[in-house]
Amino acid sequence: MTAFDSIVVIGAGRMGGALVDGWLARGVSAASIRLVDPALAEEDRGWRAKGVGCFATVEMLDVQAPALVMLAIKPQMMDAVLPGLARLDHEGLTVLSVAAGTTLDTLQAAFPKAVCIRSMPNTPAAVGAGITAAYGPEASTSVKAGVTSLLQAVGQVVWVEDEVAMDAVTAVSGSGPAYVFHLVEALAEAGEALGLSSETAMALARQTIVGSGALLAVSEETAAQLRANVTSPGGTTAAGLDILRDSGRLADLMRDTTKAAFDRSVALAASKA
Repeated sequence: MTAFDSIVVIGAGRMGGALVDGWLARGVSAASIRLVDPALAEEDRGWRAKGVGCFATVEMLDVQAPALVMLAIKPQMMDAVLPGLARLDHEGLTVLSVAAGTTLDTLQAAFPKAVCIRSMPNTPAAVGAGITAAYGPEASTSVKAGVTSLLQAVGQVVWVEDEVAMDAVTAVSGSGPAYVFHLVEALAEAGEALGLSSETAMALARQTIVGSGALLAVSEETAAQLRANVTSPGGTTAAGLDILRDSGRLADLMRDTTKAAFDRSVALAASKA
């Protein structure tokens, strides 16, 4: 499945764990994967039994020259983690980061001889339905193909052509699941205001979003056409859309929301420069 015969994953949290599980499900050799996380000293979630190497610290790793190192850690952990990786052989190494706001310059400073790639997956990766954007101007076609193959284990992959786009990606798809979950909360609260019980309102709101997403995933029609398909002239949906769409209120709110997330991503990157 992948061109990388030795993979070290730093961080066994939601994203790192989801990727490892996805790789195993797609046939990547467990013996080629090594996971590093202090939590693995207590609980390995069954990875050791499957043949994955599990280590509490980088110093305990049994490889010196992995083909790929994935940084699946929070941005604020980078300063503490990167120095410990200096012991690895960086010649021919590919470094793939999934940390928001950590720039390519920061990665390249820590791994001057490696090919560094930024990526931004989102939390639906946990169920194989994520989307990841990646940026790596120095990566060869073969390295990009290998990274794409790895990331496709948890969903779709797109490559962007400039680093500024990664802040926009963070604002739209990286943070986007939280916006959708909040929409479920808001729709359920609206249902309660109309007299539904909290349980019924949440069940309706939740499955409406789940079902709409599933339909969007398999349909060849655009989101705009799917919206139109639900909307009869003069009907109930049209009345609701008069508020959501025709007034521009939702579009304006979404622009403000993503701009705030974008600005924060830029600021986080600047604080590490």
